[in-house]
Amino acid sequence: MKKYIKPKVAPVETCEIDAKDQSLGRVATAIVRLLQGKNKPSFLTYLDKGSKVIVKNVSQIKYTGNKLENKTYYHYSGYPGGMKSKLLKDVVAKDPSDALKRAVYNMLPKNRLRKDRMKKLSFA
Repeated sequence: MKKYIKPKVAPVETCEIDAKDQSLGRVATAIVRLLQGKNKPSFLTYLDKGSKVIVKNVSQIKYTGNKLENKTYYHYSGYPGGMKSKLLKDVVAKDPSDALKRAVYNMLPKNRLRKDRMKKLSFA
């Protein structure tokens, strides 16, 4: 009978990002690269070897152009008349980190690792 030996799990490193006066998309792409572990030489698409990411000064992110007035987030319940929409300025007014979470979530690959990678994202 063969015994299964669990591979040793490397400790997860923590990275801090300062989002002050940076564009929403630029910050989101930097976060996604760290969450996926693309900055490491041991990167594999099917393993979650990414770092924990802590984002500071989320409320001071720069929104370029007319995004605050024009960008709309949609949510559809699946029922007739169930289309909901929110403007970016309303989302930011309620929770500044929500817009960044949505951007990072949509930039991550749509697979089984996405939920686990999002758990590694936190805000200070």
